[in-house]
Amino acid sequence: MRRELLLSLVFTGASLLIPAGSLVFAQAPGGAQGNPSMQTPRQTSPDMTRPGAATPQTLPSETMQSKVDDKKFLKDAAIGGMTEVELGKLATQKASSDAVKQFGQKMVDDHSKANDELKQVATQEGVTVPDSLDAKQQARVDKLSKLSGADFDKAYVKDQLKDHRKDVSEFKREADNGSNANIKNFAAKTLPVLEEHLSIVKNLNKNAKATSMK
Repeated sequence: MRRELLLSLVFTGASLLIPAGSLVFAQAPGGAQGNPSMQTPRQTSPDMTRPGAATPQTLPSETMQSKVDDKKFLKDAAIGGMTEVELGKLATQKASSDAVKQFGQKMVDDHSKANDELKQVATQEGVTVPDSLDAKQQARVDKLSKLSGADFDKAYVKDQLKDHRKDVSEFKREADNGSNANIKNFAAKTLPVLEEHLSIVKNLNKNAKATSMK
């Protein structure tokens, strides 16, 4: 009897435990109702409004593009202006086209005036600018000085077209992004003159091409 009673108690206990165990394991799949430690962590995007969160920043290259060396600009402009005067003088002497000669004289007049204004700005800002051409610009003058007539016209117009495109770009950059007020104002004041020169030399180049095609 004692043995039968013991077995009866064992079976009764087992039958009571099975449903509870089944309930526990039935809830586990899916992780939503199971053991919290088994749940998959939810991926979240960074909170951009949270203090200290990463925010888009301007690239260093973007900042560098807007920086201008005012003093270097002034020195380069001084050399460039003197070169235009010397080339303009050559044009009045060696060109065969009246239009090219007139353009050369305009270069002498306009750039002589701009050079004087540049020197005043340089003095005010304590910047020492060159008073003679460097080797590169002197080579331009020497090259054109060996030509005359139609050959000179063609070479001079080509030279001026390339140079004034470069000048307009540099003066515009200084006028827009310069940090020194006096130098920046000089660039802004001179820019329309250079743009006029570029417009004239474009027409000269266009007419020269039209003439050569006849």
